[in-house]
Amino acid sequence: MPENARSYLRPGAVERIFGRILVFLIRIGLVRGHFYVLEVRGRKSGRTISLPVDPIDLDGRCYLVCARGNANWVRNARAAGEVTLVRAMRRRRYAVRELPPGMRPPALKAYLDRYATEVQRFFPVPKGSAVESFNDLAPRYPVFELQPPDASPPQPPGVSK
Repeated sequence: MPENARSYLRPGAVERIFGRILVFLIRIGLVRGHFYVLEVRGRKSGRTISLPVDPIDLDGRCYLVCARGNANWVRNARAAGEVTLVRAMRRRRYAVRELPPGMRPPALKAYLDRYATEVQRFFPVPKGSAVESFNDLAPRYPVFELQPPDASPPQPPGVSK
């Protein structure tokens, strides 16, 4: 597929309106559960883009998955190298590291199994599928590991920064 071709499912008008309402409700703390507001700086406009997301915890690590594919927030997160998650007036900044396709299947399976009622329509395999079922699909679904922004490789003893 050419680089400039759209490789994501664009949300419709109703989904965009619902998303804006959901962002507001999450920000003020009326909607909790698994939802967060993702804030990322636009790579062209420089403005902050906000949308609801469902982070997934797996083996002690936190991931963001984009079920719609290579969406704008994905391209913005790649360019910015960081995102902020917000809920109930609390903000937490993270550095992002995109997983290569070969490392994505376990996170994709966990994401679909946990949030199937919301995201099943974006996946051609059903909830509960074996992790191997995601091997061929992995390149289509970006997955980011969220890391504390100050996470740097440990320095050898006696070396100062």
